Amino acid sequence: MPRTNEDPGPPGRAAASDAPALRTHPIALIPAVLVCGAAVLLFGFLLPIAGYAMLAAGLLAAWLCDRSGRTERLLADLALIAVGQVVISTASMKADLSDAGMVRFAVVLGLAVLVPFLISRFVYRERTIRFPWRTGRRWNRTQWLYLIFVTLAGWLILPFYFITSGVYQNWPTVTEPDEIGRLLVGVIAVGTWDELFFICTVFVLLRRHFPTWQANLLQTIVFVSFLWELGYQSWGPLLTIPFALIQGYTFKLTKSLGYVFTVHMLFDAVVFAVIVYAHTGWPPIFLLAP
Repeated sequence: MPRTNEDPGPPGRAAASDAPALRTHPIALIPAVLVCGAAVLLFGFLLPIAGYAMLAAGLLAAWLCDRSGRTERLLADLALIAVGQVVISTASMKADLSDAGMVRFAVVLGLAVLVPFLISRFVYRERTIRFPWRTGRRWNRTQWLYLIFVTLAGWLILPFYFITSGVYQNWPTVTEPDEIGRLLVGVIAVGTWDELFFICTVFVLLRRHFPTWQANLLQTIVFVSFLWELGYQSWGPLLTIPFALIQGYTFKLTKSLGYVFTVHMLFDAVVFAVIVYAHTGWPPIFLLAP
């Protein structure tokens, strides 16, 4: 029997079938695009009322799809994605290293992952949202080489992006050791959360209803919109869109949160170093002058 997304098969291998786990229909894309597209309004344009209206329209459309019998549990899963977005939208996601800012990020982003997880686990009584840190399989040579590639690509590309576009100024000026330490904690925390929410929650829920490529495009809309508000603006989407797509596809192949987390941390280590370098000229390891 072909495995579904609920039974992905042995860790580290692609599922035998890319078919959605639940009954679906092409019309399901309409509510999914509305729900995921609301992120553009909520985080890209900072228009909460319009964003909430778009979420409501998407959930209504999902209810109609389920009611018609064309789809199964589409409303339930899109509602979890919508709840997460609403929670995030309750606070500014602009980079802030103050005590209040870091507490705000911790509480809001924590709830954005926790609330959908608890609803799924204890209200829906499902185990769709999981956080598979370890798969029991060793990383192969290709995976190790990819980690090296990500680090080198970040070292080459990120200084040019942050410095020439000036977006490093979207992060607070960091010159003192305590400020640099706060930045490091923030980068690690947000990078970790990205994988917990966008990959293990949004992407996984969407894959129950859509082929991987469609689910990946949809989660990328939410991922990139959030990163825009965080500070990756100017021509940042030229970097964040492929990054989000590759992270989703990598998770699909490896089934390993631990691996995509490692990829993200290596990339974010370069982000951290570039932001500090742009503000202080240290560490002098990049080709482009600050």
